[in-house]
Amino acid sequence: MSEETKSFLNASIAPEEFDWDAFEEKGAAVEDREKVSELYDKTLSKVVENEVVEGTVTAIGKREVIVNIGYKSEGVISAPEFRYNPDLQVGDKVDVYVESAEDRKGQLILSHKKARALKSWDRVNAAYDAGEVVKGFIKTRTKGGMIVDVFGIEAFLPGSQIDIKPIRDYDVFVNTTMDFKIVKINPEFRNVVVSHKALLEAEQEQKRAELISKLEKGQVLEGTVKNITGYGVFVDLGGVDGLIHITDLSWGRITHPEEVVALDEKIKVVVLDFNEQQKRIALGLKQLTAHPWESLSADIKPGDVVKGKVVALADYGAFIEVAPGVEGLVHVSEMSWSPRLHSAQDFLTLGQEVEAVVLSVDREARKMSLGLKQLTANPWENIREKYPVGSRQTAVVRNITNFGVFAELEDGVEGLIHISDLSWNKIKHPSELVASGDSIEVVILDFDEQNHKLSLGRKQLVPNPWDELEAKYPVGTTVEATVANAGDKTTTVTFEDGTEAVAFNREMVKEDGKQAVAGDKLPVKVIELRRSTRTVRVSHLRTYSEVKEAKAAAEAEGTKKAVKKINTTIEKTTLGDISSLAALKDKLEKGE
Repeated sequence: MSEETKSFLNASIAPEEFDWDAFEEKGAAVEDREKVSELYDKTLSKVVENEVVEGTVTAIGKREVIVNIGYKSEGVISAPEFRYNPDLQVGDKVDVYVESAEDRKGQLILSHKKARALKSWDRVNAAYDAGEVVKGFIKTRTKGGMIVDVFGIEAFLPGSQIDIKPIRDYDVFVNTTMDFKIVKINPEFRNVVVSHKALLEAEQEQKRAELISKLEKGQVLEGTVKNITGYGVFVDLGGVDGLIHITDLSWGRITHPEEVVALDEKIKVVVLDFNEQQKRIALGLKQLTAHPWESLSADIKPGDVVKGKVVALADYGAFIEVAPGVEGLVHVSEMSWSPRLHSAQDFLTLGQEVEAVVLSVDREARKMSLGLKQLTANPWENIREKYPVGSRQTAVVRNITNFGVFAELEDGVEGLIHISDLSWNKIKHPSELVASGDSIEVVILDFDEQNHKLSLGRKQLVPNPWDELEAKYPVGTTVEATVANAGDKTTTVTFEDGTEAVAFNREMVKEDGKQAVAGDKLPVKVIELRRSTRTVRVSHLRTYSEVKEAKAAAEAEGTKKAVKKINTTIEKTTLGDISSLAALKDKLEKGE
């Protein structure tokens, strides 16, 4: 046995430090070399392929990591397999999977990724059961979130679970390592869902509890605008969020919080209220400044003219901001002298700059009433002089109702033509005679200055046709008429000039006993003229029945006179003539 062999066998030198080149150059006996190799192999770990073993990191490069598992050669593992662990250092213990004891070059083939994958599911379940915080490497974006490498398993990270605040750019998280909490596992499909937000919320919850325990109403804090919504602003007070409602952002009226604050802006806020149980914090921004009403000029009084902007519109009126945070209401009735109902949108638009007259100021209630119509002259002040009763005027039809027509003489001066004053004839609805927007002639009938009411007439422009009709067809007049319509109870007839009259059916029985029908032409007698209802009543029956009655009356009157004459004659005759005269008297009395 050579001296080198004895030295190797007896010395405490480590196998990896033995000078094999010198040993080979000096030519060791074959049997000696075999014994040395056998002894060296005994110092190495037994490597079994397709098993997971523990190794030690001996070197870390940009592309590969060298791991020693106690075998005669070290294993080389691709560096990306360790990207989930950016804190990896030389000397760290890692699990590796032995794919092959030697490749063609005699190199040990190891895989850290496969080792993790074999143990990952057990580790994921253990971490989930224990609520353990795990590290994960965000590999890529996917629909709805990110793909994260946890213990070699691809887990899903929903976009809503990345952070507490809304994420604007998801790409900045790709290729980064973060702490996660496993929030859901599906054993059947081996799906894993992780959350980074859950860790932040737990931390925030602790901070919120600590902060709320120290809060006081009226306390001023500094925070950062975290999120802006239509109803308010969320402010980060240092891990804890508070809400500024839109009504507490400004003393003035605003349509959106973005008019006052910007995202990520640092602002000071005042604590308005907080609820320890619900862990809600109400904040205010406008409360840091004095109320605008307190700084409103004391000189403003009723009658003053102020300028402002229309900040809100409603059917009943408009709100005018005369100073930041100071608004006055212009009721719709104060927008025009016209008594007709209007909507504020008919006069003003949102954002319009206007002048108005101060009607009243209540500084304690912080209310102000304004008027627009007061900037123009009141047309009702000299209404009687401008529009005398009985005068003819031109008006424009503005509104038509069942009971009449509203017509406007000028802006703010409007009157009513009652349906009874539209025409001398009967009408069912005013729309039969006029339409909205028509320019018509009217007569001024009466005024009510106090209530701004005006009565107008249209039929008064022409003579009353009933005056002419009464003169043309006095009661008792007999005229020729044509039956226009025969109803169940009444019959309508028409005179030659178009005048309509009505008769009860019993008055339309002809001399032969038959009832008059439509189309019959026959004489009728006017028996009534009713002005209140503009009705002419006639009768055909009386045209012939009264003649018979008159003839019978005349005959009776003649008989009466003859009898009287006989009586007178009897008194002058002799007794011899009495018997003959008596007989004649009897005959006359009997109608013979």
